[in-house]
Amino acid sequence: MSGVHGQDGHRIRFDWGPVGAAATAGDLLVVVDVLSFSTTLSVAADRGVPVVPCRWRDGRAADLARAHRATLAVPRSAAGPGEVSLSPGTVRAAAGLQRLVLPSPNGSAIAAAARGPVLGVSLRNRAAAADRIRPLLERGLRITVVAAGERWPDGSLRPAVEDLWGAGALIAALPADGRSPEAAAAAAAAGPVLADPAGMLHGCASGRELAAIGFGDDVEVAAELDAGTAVPELRDGVFEPDRR
Repeated sequence: MSGVHGQDGHRIRFDWGPVGAAATAGDLLVVVDVLSFSTTLSVAADRGVPVVPCRWRDGRAADLARAHRATLAVPRSAAGPGEVSLSPGTVRAAAGLQRLVLPSPNGSAIAAAARGPVLGVSLRNRAAAADRIRPLLERGLRITVVAAGERWPDGSLRPAVEDLWGAGALIAALPADGRSPEAAAAAAAAGPVLADPAGMLHGCASGRELAAIGFGDDVEVAAELDAGTAVPELRDGVFEPDRR
């Protein structure tokens, strides 16, 4: 990728999906997948539960769970009483949860492909994440904020507005100096969700999709603006809680 597509010369960058993450890679990658990967990460981190991201939903996920002696999250639709899934409410309610393997085709895939430090950020923990990131910017480090997006049936990226809002909400909490035009545009787009998180998330396509299949409560958790205090950081393949 050329420097222009990498947003070279800017310390705060914004792009979409795994290709955008690779094109704009800086010193720190921030993955935003509001409904629901990074929201679930935030809930787990607030509980002190490490999370192993996994891009697969097949036997490789089960192997990973055995290797880490972790609970394997099941698909939302398959979760029974007390079982953990990508639904953040199940992580909040699970008794005795010590470590979790969390399959996700979007946020997990981006995090797993990263070559450097990764933070998982949602609307829940964007203020805590901004507090963590500001000193890094003061030291001259470059950050890339990536909206994970979703997938259309043909596998192509579906830009999901909730991830644009989540990324923009974080960027809006960071200094304006150093933002690329793309990052500045994302920050400007966040105004409506900062004013009405629940209303905007319930009204967007992904929120309506979750409500239609019985997971409207996930949207409520995602709308808990700035309620999270922990910022999960990927270390050696595991998102560890961090409250520094």
